[in-house]
Amino acid sequence: MHISDISGTIAESLLIHRRSHIGGKWVEAEGGASFAVTNPADGQLLCKVARLSADEATQAVDAAHAAFPAWAATLPQDRARILRRWHDLVLAHREELARIMVLEQGKPLSEARGEIDYGAGFIEFYAEETKRPNIEGVTSHLPDAEVEIWREPLGVAALVTPWNFPSAMVTRKAAAALAAGCTVVVHPSAETPLSALALAELAQQAGLPDGVFNVITGHAPEIVGRWMEDKRVRALSFTGSTEVGRLLYRQSAETVKRLVLELGGHAPFIVFADADLDRAVSEAIKAKFATSGQDCLGANRFLVERPVYEEFCRRFTEATKALTLGTGMEDPDIGPLMNEGAVAKQESHVADAVAKGAKLLTGGKRDELGPLFYQPTVLADVPAEALIMSEETFGPVAAIAPFDTEDEALSRANATEYGLVAYVHTLDPRRIYRLSRGLEFGMVAVNRTKVTGAPIPFGGMKQSGVGREGARQGLEAFTEVKYICRDWA
Repeated sequence: MHISDISGTIAESLLIHRRSHIGGKWVEAEGGASFAVTNPADGQLLCKVARLSADEATQAVDAAHAAFPAWAATLPQDRARILRRWHDLVLAHREELARIMVLEQGKPLSEARGEIDYGAGFIEFYAEETKRPNIEGVTSHLPDAEVEIWREPLGVAALVTPWNFPSAMVTRKAAAALAAGCTVVVHPSAETPLSALALAELAQQAGLPDGVFNVITGHAPEIVGRWMEDKRVRALSFTGSTEVGRLLYRQSAETVKRLVLELGGHAPFIVFADADLDRAVSEAIKAKFATSGQDCLGANRFLVERPVYEEFCRRFTEATKALTLGTGMEDPDIGPLMNEGAVAKQESHVADAVAKGAKLLTGGKRDELGPLFYQPTVLADVPAEALIMSEETFGPVAAIAPFDTEDEALSRANATEYGLVAYVHTLDPRRIYRLSRGLEFGMVAVNRTKVTGAPIPFGGMKQSGVGREGARQGLEAFTEVKYICRDWA
């Protein structure tokens, strides 16, 4: 299919696929069933993509299960070479992949390019890590016995990815699983399937054997529900809402699957009076408005020490007003939100906060650019009982409130069921240590916003998830530990 068929913004591309990828073949849904993929910037139909059934999802597991023994037995250095070729192909097609992402997801073009680089980094990292899970020798506790600990691939891994990072969430999960020796079945969000299908095309070009990397498009409850019932699916890695994560957790019990769940976030951004205020404001803008606020790492609650509260609000509001809105191809600061539900949530949270006494400093409504564009918004003096202080907003609305003591800031930051990331701005080294220890979050960013990358263990505490992605821990999640106790007599 030519990308010119769905948009005149970029040239012909062989990376656009409407069919699913199973066992090395591009597969139509039985009966030709399909669903629409639209551009959130203008509602334009991009194309229709195959809607596979639960039975066809099982066929994908059949292919992955059949391919597993040979892939698991492939020498680590050979798996590494294939992953390295996949990495190189992703970077070689960076611009095409980024533009496909903009069309289906709406994010600014520069952010899409950054995501392709970020996602490729996981393939590169795990290409190197493929060779590292060595046998571990252990001093024997028994006479005349030799003891070893092996790490072996689990088997078929199901990977369920979200719409906000439609490329990087595939590579972060898949590269780790493939490096471990697992085969994978991937289900991308129905709102952004084209990025995952493009990655499947490049994976095939890189030499991944048939059945090792499968992408199945369709209705999530049908596809993922079938996988949760299948005993051959030994692991599930899911990124999405806490609500769906809880459901998958329950469904996994029957077949005792290995779980990696990266769920919701409700990040606090804490600014103390001794912070570098210019830096704090600059980083706060990044933490709030990247991906148009549609990021699980996005700062949701801004807690600012009272002596600098008014000045922070003033500077942050000025910086917010300077942000540009536009379609992704125009490369603005803020693009459209993903769907009507996302916009409705912004409206609901703003209305609720204002009704409960918050001050609207800027924004607070849809923009004239289109129905899915919501103006970057700042709310000040937001009371603790406002919904936005307890629910993930997932959009370009910032809620600011003052605090008086360190203990108060810590208590309010931790008063959430979520525990993914927290941001702290202070120049006091002792306070940095206390807050880093006291914050109940899987990741803490001090005086900066960007913290993620392939070498770090990404994940949260409490109801923000189970397990870690990235780093050595990301690969180990797809392995089983086997203990060997051997006597030669």
